[in-house]
Amino acid sequence: MAEKITKSDEQWRNELSAEEYRVLREAGTEAPFIGEYTDTETEGIYACRACGAELFRSDSKFHSGCGWPSFFTPLAAESVIEIKDMSHGMVRTEIRCAACESHLGHVFEGEGYKTPTDLRYCINSVSMTLVTPN
Repeated sequence: MAEKITKSDEQWRNELSAEEYRVLREAGTEAPFIGEYTDTETEGIYACRACGAELFRSDSKFHSGCGWPSFFTPLAAESVIEIKDMSHGMVRTEIRCAACESHLGHVFEGEGYKTPTDLRYCINSVSMTLVTPN
């Protein structure tokens, strides 16, 4: 289990850009097809941009065509928190970083992608940093 990171809103605002804060701390969504990692195939680990906790491996990333980076599984079940999200007239499952509880995106099930889990973790690029091997 990741060590819990707790900071005040003021601390988060000082550490994150305005867009990072909007998405990570206010559960915003970046526009589709513009994110830094939407189409990247670079090998590495995707970490939480707010706290650096490791979230996803590049080998679980796939092209879903949805406009945001998609993964079929997190690095470890303990790396993310799932929360029922009933905003915008929908029922979805929100994904947050288990370490700092920053908003990452949503997970969807049963969409028919040919992946080992039939899950699509739809994650905002601005919520992550890609850490590549040396």
